[in-house]
Amino acid sequence: MDTHDFTVEENNTPRLDVYLAEKMEGRSRSFIQKLITDGHVLVNAAPQRPNYKVQAGDRINVTVPPPEPMEITPEDIPLDILYEDDQIIVINKAKGMTVHPAPGSMHGTLVHAVLAHSEDLSGIGGVERPGIVHRLDKDTTGVLVVAKTDHAHTSLQEQIQSRTADRRYFGLVWGETKFNEAVVDAPIGRHPTDRQKMAVIKDTNRYTSRIAVTHLSVLQRFKSFTYLEAKLDTGRTHQIRVHCSFIGHPVVGDPTYGGAKRAIPSAYSKLEQRELAALIDNLHGQALHAHSLALNHPVTGERMTFEAPLPEEMQALLEWLEKHAG
Repeated sequence: MDTHDFTVEENNTPRLDVYLAEKMEGRSRSFIQKLITDGHVLVNAAPQRPNYKVQAGDRINVTVPPPEPMEITPEDIPLDILYEDDQIIVINKAKGMTVHPAPGSMHGTLVHAVLAHSEDLSGIGGVERPGIVHRLDKDTTGVLVVAKTDHAHTSLQEQIQSRTADRRYFGLVWGETKFNEAVVDAPIGRHPTDRQKMAVIKDTNRYTSRIAVTHLSVLQRFKSFTYLEAKLDTGRTHQIRVHCSFIGHPVVGDPTYGGAKRAIPSAYSKLEQRELAALIDNLHGQALHAHSLALNHPVTGERMTFEAPLPEEMQALLEWLEKHAG
């Protein structure tokens, strides 16, 4: 168990989580916030909230518990590894694979597969998410990085939070957008009535939400569809899918946010409608792909960019649209 003691000297000091993130080099702000909310940080012998305003003379005690032992049985599941060294593993995640164990998905996850591939993973993520820095939805494909050391885990989390890491997605949405570029700045929280979904929260005084910002730009327009690139400033659950649905252009094939059970527009012939419907059904989920991830290597600082090719079923749909609806 690791302990730290600090006595605040400054008169104009920041909130508690910011203060500790500055003092405890190598620890991310999100990690510090979890320590505070879990009761591992005491200010003048009493627990406080992460946003507590630190005062000169405050005595702060921090206890960092050891990582919980991992109780996940490795499973020999094939992985499409784009890059690997002693610090990180970069993977092209397959459709249908959940990233970490959760109720209803206790086996066959990316974590199970990575543990079979490498025993050395960061323990900072806890029992259920060893090494996991960020997530992709079960049916979203593409680039995902896993940390093999605690140092790498902290560095990558900080890069994501500070937007040093650049994450870009390709997605096909319903309808032809009126914009070429747009910024969707709309807070996201748990849906007020359907707890299995997320939603843009307009009444932030009544419901809990977090800031969510997505940059959208048009890659190609088709008849009744638009192919978009999405760049994330924040990483909320289902963020791109929720934001696209919010602006009236749900992601094609999305079973949760209105992109799956749509009628094919009458602008297409009957034969084309059948062909297009079959291609969309063959997606088995949303047409959303984490195309690229750029980051600074946690040890060398080298800027590295990784790209994952589109899955075959999404590529087939785009090629059909380019041929019939370009």
